Amino acid sequence: MCVAAVIFVTVSGNLLVIISICHFKQLHTPTNFILLSLAMADFLVGATVMPFYFIELVDPYWCIGGLNCIMKSVSSFLTYATCVSIYSVVLIAVDRLFAISNPFLYSTKMTVKLTMRVISIVWLCALVYNTMLRYCNGNLNYMMRNTQCVDCSISLSQEWVTADFFVIFVVPLTTIILIYLKIFAIAKKHANNITCARKQQSDSKKCNAMASERKAAKTLSIIVAVFLLCLLPYFISVVLYVYFSKPSVYLSLVHSVSILHINSAINPIIYALFYSWFQKSVKLILTLRICATESSLMNVLAKET
Repeated sequence: MCVAAVIFVTVSGNLLVIISICHFKQLHTPTNFILLSLAMADFLVGATVMPFYFIELVDPYWCIGGLNCIMKSVSSFLTYATCVSIYSVVLIAVDRLFAISNPFLYSTKMTVKLTMRVISIVWLCALVYNTMLRYCNGNLNYMMRNTQCVDCSISLSQEWVTADFFVIFVVPLTTIILIYLKIFAIAKKHANNITCARKQQSDSKKCNAMASERKAAKTLSIIVAVFLLCLLPYFISVVLYVYFSKPSVYLSLVHSVSILHINSAINPIIYALFYSWFQKSVKLILTLRICATESSLMNVLAKET
C-alpha cells in the first residue's frame, strides 16, 4: 500500500504540473518550462521505473519469466531520467541567477524558444551520455554473447562509476552551490539597498519585482536542497559498493535507490506548498473547469507569473 501510494503521488502530482503548465498560456514562462522538464522526468520515473523497481524490491523471487529482462531494461531508464533531472535543476539555478542579476535583460533575452532549445539539448546530451554509459563499458559484447535472457543486469567498471560520479553529481553540485551563493549574495544586496517603504511611487513596481525574484529564488532553493539530499546517499552508496562490495554497502545502496525514487514524488508536493499558481491550476483541473474558466484565470495567474 505504501509503494502504491508513492507511485500514485509521483505520477498524478507530476502529471498535474505538466497539464497546468502546458494548458494555461499564462504559465508559459522560461522558468516554468524548466520546471516542466523536471516534472516530465519525474513523471517518467513514476510511470516506467517505479512499478518494476518496487515489484522486485517487495518480492525479488517472484517468477515473472521473460518480463525480468524488460524490468532490467526499463530500470536502466532511471539513470537517464536522473541525469535530466539533475541538469534541469542546474538550469533552474542558472535561470534564477540571470533573472535576479539582470532582470530587465532577462525579460528580453530569455525567451520561451531559447529555453525550449536549451531543454532539448539537455535531454539529447543526457540520452547520448547514458547510451555510452550503458554500451561502451564492455556490456555490449557481453549482451551479444549472452543471447539468452539469463542475467540482464548492467555492470559498470570502477572507471565509469568514478566518471559518472563527477559528471552527474560533483560538477552539477558544485555549479548549483556556486550559483545559489551568488544568488543569495545578490538578494542580500538588494535587501540592504532597496527598501520598499523608502522608495517613491515610480519605483514600487521594480521593488515588487525584486521581492518576487527573491521569493522565487528561496522557493527553488528548497527544491534544490531536497533534490541534493535525496541524491547524495545514492551516489555515495554506488561509489562505496564498487570499491567495497560488502553486504552492508549493498543494503545501503538498495535503500538509497528507494530514496532517489521518492524524490520524484516530493517535488509536486513542494510545488503545491509554495506555488499558488499550481494550487489554483490543480483546483481548476480537479473540478473539471480547466477550459471553461481559462479566460477568468488570466488575471489570477498573471499576478503570480
